[in-house]
Amino acid sequence: MNRKIFGWYSPSLNKEMPIVSYGDYGFALLLVPTAAADFLEYERFQLIDSLAPFINDGKMKVFSINSVNNESWLNNDMTNWDKSHRHAQWNQYIYDEVIPHIKNETSPETPIFISGASFGALHSMNLFLKRPDLINGVIAMSGVYDLTYYSNGYMDDNVYFNSPQHYMPNLTDHSILENIRRSNHIHILTGSGAHEDPRAGGEFAKVLYEKGINYEFDNWGENYKHDWPTWRDMLPNVFATRF
Repeated sequence: MNRKIFGWYSPSLNKEMPIVSYGDYGFALLLVPTAAADFLEYERFQLIDSLAPFINDGKMKVFSINSVNNESWLNNDMTNWDKSHRHAQWNQYIYDEVIPHIKNETSPETPIFISGASFGALHSMNLFLKRPDLINGVIAMSGVYDLTYYSNGYMDDNVYFNSPQHYMPNLTDHSILENIRRSNHIHILTGSGAHEDPRAGGEFAKVLYEKGINYEFDNWGENYKHDWPTWRDMLPNVFATRF
């Protein structure tokens, strides 16, 4: 497997941001880390190993990035406004810098799918729904789609417009909705074991249904808890059976 670490000084975030890629060919899979983790988290916890058959067969090329959760929602020394502003800057980093980098590394026509677990699931879903013209689909695992869960109830415009549970019921932009509806890959996966919240996924699936958006909501049951063995099983299964 071809593995390459790259990076640049991000003008959106005013800091160095690394990115790692795995593989050479296929559609692009962008992985968003959980909570306070970094761009190598999916490698450390063997999720990249679980995707190796697809990578080595040229079905996908995987890209994994850093979050700035430690500089936003997980940083108790920041004001709530500063946290939400930093989150918005990170979104711009994805759209203005990461997506063009992926296109340069693949091709302008290469589909890009985004995935993450836990907090990464919320980020992934949000990033797709806001720019379905740039991102072609999402696999969200064990997520809560209400950002106030992480903002401890704080709400401003940046929170609202990055909280799918809040803004999607009120989204009326026809072009955005039609781009979302064109995706055949909106997968909401959860377990119902320890520390999972299948209710959150089910509630958000209902929002999509009411907007006429096709999706898959899959609860794997009580044997699947909020942990890496669950996600190492879920993500390869989606690619083996849905792609």
